[in-house]
Amino acid sequence: MKRILLIISLIILFSFSTFSGCVSENQQSTGVYNNETETTFYEGQGLTPIAEQRNNAIKGTQYIDRESYRLQVDGLVENPREFNYEEITALPRTSKVLDLDCVEGWSFTGKWTGVKIAELFEEVEVMENASTVIFYSADGYSTALELDYLLENDIILAYGLNDVTLPPERGFPLQLVAESKYGYKWAKWIVRIELSDSEYRGYWEERGYNNRADVGGPAFER
Repeated sequence: MKRILLIISLIILFSFSTFSGCVSENQQSTGVYNNETETTFYEGQGLTPIAEQRNNAIKGTQYIDRESYRLQVDGLVENPREFNYEEITALPRTSKVLDLDCVEGWSFTGKWTGVKIAELFEEVEVMENASTVIFYSADGYSTALELDYLLENDIILAYGLNDVTLPPERGFPLQLVAESKYGYKWAKWIVRIELSDSEYRGYWEERGYNNRADVGGPAFER
């Protein structure tokens, strides 16, 4: 009788573990997006599936060819150059789980994978008088951030999201992951990075949005 009760207890415990939906913090749960395996749970944190992420763009989704793509890095650098996609993805990679917070009030959580901007800057040798970094997108969008902020926070240019190749609607081939900044600083479809010694106001900043864009701070200039 005791043996039968033990077997029944084990069956109940197995069934609960299997069907309760619980996931260990060391496990990942996955889905599929664009025929790639998408991670939707990572290191104890749920990630927003790409299909559920909201998206803003001034001219709609841009479609950029991987083979012909070039990222131009110039301005106050010793060695201006262009990087192709393979050169960028061959550099040391970094992943971060971060929220993208839109100034409109919505947000989502993603696992962003890419290259630290500092890695690119080492290649081009930034001049000492550079203080501002300007990001230009394929659709004519632009924004800027302080050089110190980018370096001190190990800011990355993402080419992967939730372990999927960054989709066109999210900014393929590169999206700036401007952690702790509102979404209008998260430039997509980046084609050029310019180093400058002057303050720069991008697309939305010229229209009154706060140039610092700190999450939780004022959305507009006072």
